[in-house]
Amino acid sequence: MSELKKKDDYQKALSLYSQGIKDFRRRDLEKAVSSFENLIEKFPEEHELVDRARVYLTICQKGQKKESVNLKTVEDYLLYAQMKINQADYEGALKLLEKALEFKKEEARIYYLMAIAYVQSNRPEDSLEVLKKAIQKDKSLAVLAQNETDFEPLWEDKRFKILVKLS
Repeated sequence: MSELKKKDDYQKALSLYSQGIKDFRRRDLEKAVSSFENLIEKFPEEHELVDRARVYLTICQKGQKKESVNLKTVEDYLLYAQMKINQADYEGALKLLEKALEFKKEEARIYYLMAIAYVQSNRPEDSLEVLKKAIQKDKSLAVLAQNETDFEPLWEDKRFKILVKLS
């Protein structure tokens, strides 16, 4: 194999590895798996990168397995959604909270957690909308929101201040 071809193959393998790492860090495990599998299949001679890719591939595959959790009550959904928020899995939390709404549409805490998940996933408009619903259902959540560091991205927003009655 020519030296130029070796260098070119290494660059292609490195590019696949880098893309896999980017996707892994963004928690897009499906794309990460694809990049790592392509690297392993197309560039088996790049031992160091292949070994690293295999480690990440194993982690991704374990992460992709569906968690078997038996959620029966609104409390179960709220606790599990809070755990997802703590893990920075905001989309997962939102899915759980949508399900929780099917049980109890009037539960203010569902909307409050949704507001946190939205603001943390850089969706301030959605956050303000559901935070308003939460506070309408339970006025005490306004005080909680004022001191909630998860809402820090909204602290300077006039709409947030009005919602929680800060001035």
